[in-house]
Amino acid sequence: MVMLITKQTVANKIAAYLRHEISVAELVDWAENAVMDGEFEEHETTVTVGAVSRIGVADVRAFGLTWEDCEQLLRQLGYTARVDIVSA
Repeated sequence: MVMLITKQTVANKIAAYLRHEISVAELVDWAENAVMDGEFEEHETTVTVGAVSRIGVADVRAFGLTWEDCEQLLRQLGYTARVDIVSA
């Protein structure tokens, strides 16, 4: 099954990672599969492929994936990150 990758898809994956719903390894696996098997929405290809490619190397120590990296990727995709602090 070919997955359609959009800016929203990538933003959702980054958000899931930031909310600790998926690990960096799961995020990287998704990105690697998306690059190999995904179909990118035509009008979003450059930005979306760039973001997914960057995520795909996040498991390499030299690259990693910091909060600032996630903010930058989200900005490139047209989104902003927001943090809400709530009582536990």
